[in-house]
Amino acid sequence: MSIDDEPVQCSRKGCRAPPTWVLVWNNPKIHTPDRRKTWTACAEHRDYLSKFLDIRGFLREAVPFSEFEG
Repeated sequence: MSIDDEPVQCSRKGCRAPPTWVLVWNNPKIHTPDRRKTWTACAEHRDYLSKFLDIRGFLREAVPFSEFEG
């Protein structure tokens, strides 16, 4: 999968690994309830990125990259 001919990479700064997870999130202070944003995460950074979003109340779900339909 690629976006604009660029390979999809983990959203963690500096990580170039292919993602294995999609983290679906929403900031309720600025997004409507139905709005969904995504970050991709490799296996190594899934917990880090999930915790970052969850602490802020943004994380909605984590979906395996191979199963994500977005």
